[in-house]
Amino acid sequence: MERVHLNPLSAAAGVALAEDVAARADAHAVAPLLNCFLRELAEPVVSPGGRRVYRLRGTGRLLRVLGERRPAEPEVHADGTWHRIGHTELVKLVADELRRHTGLPNHELPAEMIDSRDTVAALLTARARATPPEDPYLRSEQCLLTGHPYHPAPKARGGGPVAAWLPYAPEAHARFPLTLLGLREDTVVEEGDTSALDAFGEAPPGYRLLPAHPWQLDLVGRELADAFADGRLVRLGTTGFDAWPTAAIRTLYVPEGAPAGDLFLKFSLDVRITNDIRRLWRHDLLKLRRTDAAASRAFATGPAAWLSDRAYRTADFAFEELAVLVRDGFQGHLLPGAAPILAAGLLEGFEGSTLGDTAWWEAYLRAVVPPALAAFADHGVVLEAHLQNTLVAVDSDGIPVQALFRDAEGVKLLPDVPREAGWERLVYTLVVNHLCELAAALAERHPGLDPWPAVRRELARHDLPEIAGLLTAPTLPGKTNLLLRWTGADGADARYLPLPNPLAG
Repeated sequence: MERVHLNPLSAAAGVALAEDVAARADAHAVAPLLNCFLRELAEPVVSPGGRRVYRLRGTGRLLRVLGERRPAEPEVHADGTWHRIGHTELVKLVADELRRHTGLPNHELPAEMIDSRDTVAALLTARARATPPEDPYLRSEQCLLTGHPYHPAPKARGGGPVAAWLPYAPEAHARFPLTLLGLREDTVVEEGDTSALDAFGEAPPGYRLLPAHPWQLDLVGRELADAFADGRLVRLGTTGFDAWPTAAIRTLYVPEGAPAGDLFLKFSLDVRITNDIRRLWRHDLLKLRRTDAAASRAFATGPAAWLSDRAYRTADFAFEELAVLVRDGFQGHLLPGAAPILAAGLLEGFEGSTLGDTAWWEAYLRAVVPPALAAFADHGVVLEAHLQNTLVAVDSDGIPVQALFRDAEGVKLLPDVPREAGWERLVYTLVVNHLCELAAALAERHPGLDPWPAVRRELARHDLPEIAGLLTAPTLPGKTNLLLRWTGADGADARYLPLPNPLAG
């Protein structure tokens, strides 16, 4: 056997690369964990110097951090001095504080926090040898290495082996063909116009095409063994084109040029991502048409657009496991010459992204805020208008000219939810989760720029009875993702704590 002789320089470079990846992975994982930890379980302490100091509610211990939007380098005070702690030590500290604060144990969440950090390390390693997509839109969807800025484990992938999920990870610039199944016609359940799915291949007589996400098929394959054995399902190979995973991971973009291209497909994925197991749940699918129709009506006029979740197809014996949802692509929705960008991508940054000056910010607000408020006021539609569900189309100069919203699953309708609860949800997703985060990034990018006067002016232009209160209330609702996960609450069961309101001056 021929021996492989390693070049010492190459080995040293490999060690340096591994150390760099480890440090960067820690930084990406520490920031969102600290954000929600300090928001939910700490009180700020007035202190001199460049670091912010907090007293932890569970134990009274002192913790200090560097930076604000992306806190870093946590240190704990003990024995009269400050001690730097890494991500692993921070997870232990957070778990101890949560046990004391809630009186409840939780063995799952600390493992998810570690998994999230290890996922980032695997993604960083994969990205070093991956080729980013040429399309700026796809780059914006695939740039989210940190992810949700206020979640303890935003990048967790269910704890499975890296080889199981990495081929399908948007952050690793993945693209892959879909698995094609033949579904016996008498077992098909569908609603809406699913004809686009039939263009992906050719089903044998008596069957309909059912595209499947290969990762989901791996996860639920054993449950489908009987269906394959008795012929309710047959394998038909893969598509002749690649689909691109978006920031939502289980939602894929089929680009123009593919059969029935320029559309999105959303699949079930039996993996916990942030707060929820990401299945297409039966109760959500059954109300989809009503919710989507209401959102479509809300965006029937004006420059803003709704990407309709227009149909789904599944099997009656695996209703949730094999469901695939068909969502509009961009054709017919974009203004001429405009190019879409994921709003969350602007927060993280990607090659070609920009956060402009005050004029850019005012244009952004004009594009995003009025349609979200009008949908609520005029149509009773409560958008989940957070950064990952909002696309902003920009002109050739990079100036925002149009907003596009998506995801009927996250939409609430009045009076299904009380108006007060609907307004609180809209304020959280649009203002706290979306505008507050971009405003902080903008101020960081442009020192001296105050983003809030423009937000106040834009909101004040709209004649909603809730606006006056929003502009004067001392606090805004902040979702408690850390406590939600620790106490095992349903991810959709939002619980809020009061945050200082920058709109009140």
